[in-house]
This record gives sequence, C-alpha cells and structure tokens, in this order.
Amino acid sequence: MNLPNKLTVLRVIMVPFFVFFMLTDVGGAANKWIALALFVIASLTDMLDGKIARKYHLVTNFGKFMDPLADKLLVCSAMICLIPLGKLDAAVVIVIIAREFIISGFRLVASDNGIVIAASYWGKFKTVFQMAMIIVLIADFGGVFDLIGTVLIWIAVALTLISLADYVWKNKQVLTQGGM
Repeated sequence: MNLPNKLTVLRVIMVPFFVFFMLTDVGGAANKWIALALFVIASLTDMLDGKIARKYHLVTNFGKFMDPLADKLLVCSAMICLIPLGKLDAAVVIVIIAREFIISGFRLVASDNGIVIAASYWGKFKTVFQMAMIIVLIADFGGVFDLIGTVLIWIAVALTLISLADYVWKNKQVLTQGGM
C-alpha cells in the first residue's frame, strides 16, 4: 500500500475517534480541542494524499474509491455531530449529505457506462469551505467568529448546490445512457 493510500486509511480510522470526542464528555473541556485537532489533521491528510499521489504518479483504484469516501465520512460525521450541539441546522446537513448521495449515485451510473467523473474545482472548493466551516464551528470562539461561522455555512451550502449543478450539467449524458 502506497503512502497516499495509507493517509486515506488513516483518515478513515480517525473518524470514529473524532466522533467519540465530539459526542462524549470523557475528556471534559479538552474534548472539543482533541476533536478539533483530529479533524484538522484528518483534513490535512486529505490535501496531502492527493498531492503526493499526483506528484509521484501513485494514483490507484483503491485511492480513487477510498479518498472521496474518506472525505465524505469525515465531513458528514462532523456535520452530524454539530447538530445536537446546536451549531449546525439539520436542514443544512441534509442538503449537503443529499448532494453527496446524488453525486455518488451519478458516479456509480457513470462507472457502469464506462465513464469516469473526475472531481471538479467546484467540488474541491465545496470541500475546503465545508472543512473551514466545521473547524470554525467546533472551535466556537464566539464574537466575530459566530458571524464567520454563519457566512461559512452559507458559502458551503451555496458551493454544495453549485457543485451539484456543475456535475449534473457537465455529465448529463450519464442520465441518458444505458436505458435511463
């Protein structure tokens, strides 16, 4: 297993620990900071594994499958954890997760038709803003950061919808092939 794939697996392994510290009181006040550190480290592995894989030509089928799955597990788990903490509205999380299901289904149909749908810049921007939003919401510094968190939520939702429209528009042929 190459380094990018190991980083992806590490990210998946970090998710349950992140969720544990987000939703329990085992570490007291430190839980928030432990969860935040885990999320930031996991987010950085997302950026790092892709750069290494492309630079050193270490792109694998495992990586193509697991990297986006690991991202979805991390981001969706974090957003779900933020709902009971009152930091993120369930409607926002539903919109974002629905987009992930739609794109995953779209990619599955495309794959069945021999079409590979690569990640777009809109999708990458969406992920960056979702991760930034999650970091600000977990840190919960208050004051102006509450406004920054709100702005990041709206930007993340907008980019979620824009990236969905972009994927569908650029790949609409997927919906017309194979008897759909």
